Amino acid sequence: MSSKTMTRADYVRVIEKKYFGSVMKHDYQKVIDNFTDDARVTIFHGDNPLQVFYKNPKRGKQSFKVFYGHLFDNYIVDFGKYNTVVDVAKKKAAATFTPHLKPKKGSAYRKTGDLHLNNCNFFWFRGDKIEDMIIYYANPTLGKKLGLDPKMPTAFPK
Repeated sequence: MSSKTMTRADYVRVIEKKYFGSVMKHDYQKVIDNFTDDARVTIFHGDNPLQVFYKNPKRGKQSFKVFYGHLFDNYIVDFGKYNTVVDVAKKKAAATFTPHLKPKKGSAYRKTGDLHLNNCNFFWFRGDKIEDMIIYYANPTLGKKLGLDPKMPTAFPK
């Protein structure tokens, strides 16, 4: 695909079939094959500290292996309800979707049970590869599962 102009359908195929499909199959090599060599993934989750991972990290930076390794070691992953928006001219896309994470036997997260998240990922492409991906996600039911009193989001009026 790199030598031809990408269409909306090409971007959707890379995102939904190649990338998310490889994550659901726990195929690390196929997951990282969707990224440029200098790619990064940035995760925003509520008020938690920012997490940044690199396909080929420089000294002191986190590797994709940390993020995907944790995910694959602990969960069976399924994605659904994609809504993908593409800006072909700018080689950018965004997708909202609903991850379902089921803890594997032996996972430290087994007691927490299944997680149903709300995600939005943003993608920047170079050719047919992802060069930058930002993940925003919410875990709306975890507080209740852990017996915590859910609080309003930061700066949300009461």
